[in-house]
Amino acid sequence: MAIRVPKGYRVAGVHTGVKRDARKQDLALVVSDRNAAAAGVYTQNLVYAAPVALDRERTPSDRIRVVVANSGNANACTGQRGLEDARTMARLAAEAVGAEADQALVLSTGIIGVYLPLDLIAKGIEAAAALLSSDEDALIPAARGMLTTDTVHKLAGRTATIGGREIQITGMAKGAAMMGPNMATMLAVIYTDAPLDKQTVDRSLKAAVQDTFNCISVDGHMSTNDTVLLLANGAAGGPPLQGADLAAFDRVLDEVCVDLARSIPADGEGATHLITLEITGCADRDSALQIAKTVANSPLVKTAITGADPNWGRIVSAAGYANVPFDPAGVTLHVNGFMLYRAGAPVEFDAKVVSDSIRQNRDTLIELDFSEGSGRTRFWTTDLTTEYVRLNADYHT
Repeated sequence: MAIRVPKGYRVAGVHTGVKRDARKQDLALVVSDRNAAAAGVYTQNLVYAAPVALDRERTPSDRIRVVVANSGNANACTGQRGLEDARTMARLAAEAVGAEADQALVLSTGIIGVYLPLDLIAKGIEAAAALLSSDEDALIPAARGMLTTDTVHKLAGRTATIGGREIQITGMAKGAAMMGPNMATMLAVIYTDAPLDKQTVDRSLKAAVQDTFNCISVDGHMSTNDTVLLLANGAAGGPPLQGADLAAFDRVLDEVCVDLARSIPADGEGATHLITLEITGCADRDSALQIAKTVANSPLVKTAITGADPNWGRIVSAAGYANVPFDPAGVTLHVNGFMLYRAGAPVEFDAKVVSDSIRQNRDTLIELDFSEGSGRTRFWTTDLTTEYVRLNADYHT
């Protein structure tokens, strides 16, 4: 589970002044010393930020060199000027590392509807370029440069021997609220030294996102800036991965994405619980996912977990309005391993014991089985607390 900078990359994170607190990084660079294949998965919101528009134009690609990310300003809902500012930001990052303007991708997060302070961004890019390093110590400042209301930085990585080559996959992400697939309010950059072409990078990323970043939620609110990028520069050497070697890479990539995806609702604004939903026995995977999203976004389910209340009725009824057909008599529910409901009817259980299991653990497991088929999914969400309300009531948008 090593987290280190893959071969052929350098990273840095600095404070530019976009955020008032000088102790907090607000800009990050991820640089490949050679051309990298790159792909992205983006928000499905019709209102999307300028960096999303720019990155969509440039991916998939086989010649990306740099990703620049800023926090504190989303550059969203900023019109033509916002798009021009994103292009300028990309150009400045490319120039700082000796790349061409169209070899840069941009990520932004923060307040919506405010123009980028390009003078601060420009100085920050110059400062970050001077600090670029392949040392592991550079990873945390880079990861912190993407954060907004996050309370912790989010890093994940794996080292694997594939096809006789040691391959590293490392990722960093941000996100704590305004999250509702597809995807959630989040940015992620995953970079690897594996040799992959741009079509494979695109396919592998989309497959990994489907069961990870698209299976998290805090409040069901889809962001304007959601972006997950995957870069592969081939510095591990050898021909492009294919066949069994590619399948092995995809499994490791999925592990990294699971770690990053879980870390986002685990850091949900004001959250006291990370809720894992295991939905099984549905007619198909899409049905399972729809039920999972509906239960996950139910304020009544969320507040029940906040109060350590094993209120099975809220969970079962939320599944019932997910617009997915199923036989209510076939539903079984477990919470933290305790059966609360079986074959469409409640069972006797010790409410205090179940309540204590919720109260005393940050992780809560809800398992719903529908006896309809083999469709299944796993989904992560948070509880809903008064602190979440306070944070978002006070947050300037």
